[in-house]
Amino acid sequence: MYITTQEMLEAFVQRSCSSSVLAIDTEFMREKTYYARLCLIQMATDTEAVVIDPFQVRDLTPLNALFENTEIVKLFHAAAQDLEIIYRVCGMLPRPIFDTQIAAALLGHTQQIGYAPLVYSVCDVRIKKIESYTDWSRRPLSNSQIDYALEDVIYLPQMHVSMKKELEEKGRLSWLADDFDQLSDESRYEIDPRERYRHLKRVTQLTRRQLAGAREFAAWRELEAQRRNVPRKWVVTDEQIVEASKREPHSINDLFMVRGLKDRLNTKEARTLIEAMVRAFDLPEEEFPELDGPKKSEPNVDIEIDFMSALVRLRSKESGVAFQTLASHDDLARLARGYRKDLEVLSGWRRVLVGEELLRLLAGEITLSLENGELKVTKI
Repeated sequence: MYITTQEMLEAFVQRSCSSSVLAIDTEFMREKTYYARLCLIQMATDTEAVVIDPFQVRDLTPLNALFENTEIVKLFHAAAQDLEIIYRVCGMLPRPIFDTQIAAALLGHTQQIGYAPLVYSVCDVRIKKIESYTDWSRRPLSNSQIDYALEDVIYLPQMHVSMKKELEEKGRLSWLADDFDQLSDESRYEIDPRERYRHLKRVTQLTRRQLAGAREFAAWRELEAQRRNVPRKWVVTDEQIVEASKREPHSINDLFMVRGLKDRLNTKEARTLIEAMVRAFDLPEEEFPELDGPKKSEPNVDIEIDFMSALVRLRSKESGVAFQTLASHDDLARLARGYRKDLEVLSGWRRVLVGEELLRLLAGEITLSLENGELKVTKI
């Protein structure tokens, strides 16, 4: 069904209240905007599948009745971007969630398996991706576009049943609770402009003093991009922010020495930036920001990572959980350098499968050896 009126949407919500699941996907465009422009919402229940046209149905908040119904499991594949859009448009996040991409990693699939390969693996159905690069903002939509959009949700209920059963048989369904709860955490989708500097390209080239200036410049750009609703790079580029911060500018002329900035900023904007950056440069040294990555003084830990990787690879093979799902290289590096907080490998089911063992390996409480060509783990 193609929903184009408020009445049709509200009727669908009423029909869906008794469903056990609600599969959800979105189509959006964001090449020319800061905020993703929602073009379609696809949903499937136990009994029907619909495409909702947000260009014609302006008020989508009736869907909140389904989103907040905890008796209905909301099904997604790679949920993050869909949830970001739903949170902005509807002002809330659906709960509870089951993400088939996350679940697939616990069942031996690659860490970020695509929807079509997973449908083929679980449902033995091949999906043709002929509309992958379609312009979803154009109207009217063709029948093939609508059919393609529906395919993104109609197989999710079937996959949910199959994957849930397999996870229960393996005793792993409860392992996913924390991962799914994190997807419904509003703070995940809130943007802090003063943290955007951490994501700048080549930001590691800056000193801590220069980082203070970059923090102000990047925060100003974030708010300006939101105000204009344009991509960040349309305001100024990452490279321009980093190059400007390297110069530690104290005047508009200093700022405009960076190629292209004079064309991007008017005098008022440049003055505002200079004032903010100068204040940042004059902060006490202890108030300068610091990146989260390894410090230059930290030791090389390649050997420790190699040993831990061997252990993770063994447990990955035994459990059928993809290596990168079990322990990322970044987690292993931080673990080797002594970090113990905010590491996925040391939380939840990952800690049970391999995290505790990695800690014992680093503490010298277990050894690794080869026996008949196989890795052997021995407790000391």
